[in-house]
This record gives sequence, structure tokens and C-alpha cells, in this order.
Amino acid sequence: MTIDPTPAPRGPRADTDTPTGAGPRAGRREWTGLAVLALPTLVLALDMSVLHLASPQLGADLGPTGSELLWIMDIYGFMIAGFLITMGTLGDRIGRRRLLLIGAFVFGVASLLAAYATSPLALILGRALLGVAGATLAPSTLSLISNMFKDAGQRAVAISVWISCFMAGMGIGPVVGGVLLEWFWWGSVFLPAVPVMVLLLVVGPKVLPEYRTRDAGRPDPTSVALSLAGILPTVYGLKRAAEDGFGPAPVVAIVAGAVFVVLFVRRQFRLDEPLLDLGLFGDRSFRAALLIILVSTAAGGGLYLFATQYLQLVAALPPLTAGLWLIPTAVASAAGSLVAPSLARRSRPGHVVAGGLAVAVAGYLTMAVAVAGADSGPVLVATGITLVFFGAGPMTALSTDLVVGSVPPRRAGSAASMSETATELGISLGVAVLGSLGTAVYRGRIEGSLPEGVPADAVRHTEDTLAGATAAARELPAAVGDRLLETGREAFTAGMNIAALVGAALVAALAVVSARALGHVRPTGAAPPQAEPSGEHARGPATPGPATRTPGARTSDPDPGPGAVRDPDGSGPLKG
Repeated sequence: MTIDPTPAPRGPRADTDTPTGAGPRAGRREWTGLAVLALPTLVLALDMSVLHLASPQLGADLGPTGSELLWIMDIYGFMIAGFLITMGTLGDRIGRRRLLLIGAFVFGVASLLAAYATSPLALILGRALLGVAGATLAPSTLSLISNMFKDAGQRAVAISVWISCFMAGMGIGPVVGGVLLEWFWWGSVFLPAVPVMVLLLVVGPKVLPEYRTRDAGRPDPTSVALSLAGILPTVYGLKRAAEDGFGPAPVVAIVAGAVFVVLFVRRQFRLDEPLLDLGLFGDRSFRAALLIILVSTAAGGGLYLFATQYLQLVAALPPLTAGLWLIPTAVASAAGSLVAPSLARRSRPGHVVAGGLAVAVAGYLTMAVAVAGADSGPVLVATGITLVFFGAGPMTALSTDLVVGSVPPRRAGSAASMSETATELGISLGVAVLGSLGTAVYRGRIEGSLPEGVPADAVRHTEDTLAGATAAARELPAAVGDRLLETGREAFTAGMNIAALVGAALVAALAVVSARALGHVRPTGAAPPQAEPSGEHARGPATPGPATRTPGARTSDPDPGPGAVRDPDGSGPLKG
């Protein structure tokens, strides 16, 4: 194998000076590759929510205990969150297309295992394997997009399409699950992934180029173990806190995870080839974009949970009908993501993100005025959460673009994994914190306000959750049960209102942070100033002008074809 003669930058951190915005415009092969990458992204997101409607049939067929059912529902997200960093960095080392195809094969096999599981343990193992395979798909697809689309404007559009598919998958998951369950058994919800992965395995090698860092060392097993020991207990503790409050077990899990995260960080600073390059946080755009993703997804994830519960438990809509009410959420998120690149060409990305978050604030405030028992309640909640996701669309698309666009191509996989990890942790954090806040308000309103004649057992279930109140009301005389349910619904709605106000305050503050922290990033494709500021990188994803040339970066590489492997600095293909 002979290396392209263009000299690569030398020195331990020379690669950080190679802008990812430089390079030729993508052609038909790259856009075809984007369509191929969009499909596994859609399936990956769909699998996060498609199983929720199947839990009653699953429970009747397999007979899992309460603990086993929780693991069946949660293990997929646990494994994705835990392995994202490992898989993102592994893709940089062994090849991003190779890791994507390996993950697609395993995901297809795991889908079949889960679909035809005959015991709770088999289903838990199948879902765990799905999560590990899923952790290869998100960073691989996103980092490949970053490498395939060198032009900053085209990359922004491609990432927006990727984000739109991800959000659409989450939005249509309950609907797809509901339709399949009308005609087939519970395991059928896993089968749509199989033909998609087969298509990826057949077409992917023909249209997707390979990128890897040739001089990377071997993965550090200790770092992998520490990253898992840090992330998995943290996500587990946050999920348990969302269900049971911040009791001893969730707090111990979160603290233990934090300790291992500290140990992981210390080890990365000591390694010549760290699993996670913490030097990426030296870029101001990178830091700000990750913070925006974390906080915004925390607020949105927490309120989305309230919206789904309100429609089913307060408005008493059937699960499939509630899913249909939430379809506009997925459409709005996709629309917000797709409109972001054109706006970012006319205005600074930080201002576009801030404007979108302002729209999201309006959505939170709309949810804050919804009341129980009113015909307008479902309309306000569905409209509010739709505005939230529409406003978050530019944030998700542009912040993700800033994360992967502010690093050199050889580190795109690591950056993509951090973006996805911030999203996963944000959702878990939002569900835990805002869910706990709503639960506290709910229990405060319930205490002392229940009607007379309610048995002690029903009181205990009602004081726990609205779902418990709904189940208890079915066992009581109609008059008492109706008053109990009305009290529970009003208390739950009050908790949702408070959580929405907190979400509005957080996102409003985040809009100000976005405008200030990302205000230095120029509109996409804008020509850079004559002198770049020293110190932290301030260029963001903007495309350098024709006079800008970085050592080792060619301005017009020939098309290397789908099987080419990129040079470590992303400047050209490896030939051979």
C-alpha cells in the first residue's frame, strides 16, 4: 500500500489544525450513501420506543417478573449508552464502514433472537445484544457522514437529514408497534430491522467509503471497562430515580458511576493513545455544543414523558390513539432539523439555535397551562410538545454539526460518540430530574385530598403514581373511583405544569448561552477573516475560503471510489 504523497501535518496535535469544512463538494455517490445510512438510523431510533405497546402481550406470553420486565424495557438503552464511546473510538481505529457493517449484521441477528425469544432471560439477552450493536450504528453513521461531506453546507444538510430520520424513528415507533400488534405477535415489532440491515450489508460496501486512523494503537481494555463502569451505573441510577425517586439505590449507583468516570478521565490523560481524546474539549464550539445538546435533550426528554402519560392517563386515550396524537412531534422535529441548514447559511448558527430554543420555550409554556378534565387539555399538550420538538430541531442538527465539524476527520468517530452519549445522558437526566419533580408535586397534591371511603391499599397505590390511581379506581365503586381518578389526574397535571415551567426556564437560559457561546461561529460557508483568533478554535463548521490552505489538506482530491481508505488527517485517500 502506498500513501498519497501529500504531506500530513506532524507533531502530537497537528491534526487539530485541519478544518473539516475544507474539501470538494459531495456527488451522487455520497448522497446515495446518505440514503443508505439513514435507514439504520431510523431503525435504531424506532427500537427505542417500539416495544412499549407490546409489554402487555409480552407479559402474558413470557410471564416475566416485574424486575425482568424492567430489564427487558431498559437494557437496550443501557447498552447503547454504555458502549457509545468505546464503539465510536473503535470505528476510528478499525474502520468506520467495517464497524458499521459488523454492527448491522449483529443487529439483524439480535432482532431475530429477540423476536423469537421463548423466555424473559432470552429476551433480555437479545435486547442487550441489540443495544451493543446499536452503539456501533449511531457513531459510525454520523462519523461517515462527517467524512463523506467535506463541504460545510452539504455536511449540515446531511446531518439534518440524519437527525430527521432519528427523530422520525422515535416518533413513529409506537405507531408502528401498534399496527404490527393488531395483526401479529409481540415479537413482530423487532422484525422490520432485519430487511433494513440486510440492505445495508448488501449496498453499504458499494456506496460507502472506508475511513480509519491507520496509526492508531490498540484499544485500552482498562479504559473500556472504566467507561462502562462509569456510564452504566449512572444511566441505571437516573432511570431508577425517575421511577422510584432519588432513594438510596439510585444515589449509590450515580455516585459509583461518577467515581469511575473520574478514574476514566484520569487514565485518559496518562495514555499516549487514549480511548477518548479529552483534548477535544479544548475547542469552545465543541464544549458549548455538547452542553446545549445535554441540557436541551434533558428538558425535552422529561416533558415528552409527561406528554405521553397525560394523553393516556389523564385524557384516557388508547395507546395507539395517543401515538397518533404524537406523530406531529416527529414531523415537527424533522422539519426543524431540515430548515436549520438554510437558516445557518444566512445567520450565525448560534443565533439560529437560540431562535429555535425560543420556540421551544413557547411549547413548554403551552404545556404549563394545560388542565385536567378540559377538552383543550390534549390539544394544548400535543401542541406544546410539538413546538418543543420543532424548536429543538435546529439545536439538534446544528449542535451535532458543530460537534463533528469542530474536530479533524480522524477523530470524527470519537466526536460522534460523545454527541450521542450527551443525548442519551440528557434524556435519562431529564426523565429522572423532571420526573422526580413532577412526582413530588403529585404526591404533595394527593396527600390529604383523597375522597372518603377509599381503602388503605388503594390510597397507597394512588399516592405512588397516577397509573396506580387508575388501577385502584377500577376496583372501587363508580362514584368513589371517579372522584379518586379526578383527584389523581389533577395532581398529575399540576406536576406536569411545574415541570414545564422549569423546562421553559432552563431552555430560555440555554438560548442565551447559545447566542453568546456560539456567537463567534460564522454562517455556514462564510469566508473566514484574514487572521484566525489564537488559542481556542473559533471556526466552527464554516468552510474556509479558496485562499485558505492547511498543510496536508488538499483542496481538490480526486474521487477515491467507495472502497478507499482515507489518510489519517482526512486529506486524501490511501491508495493500494
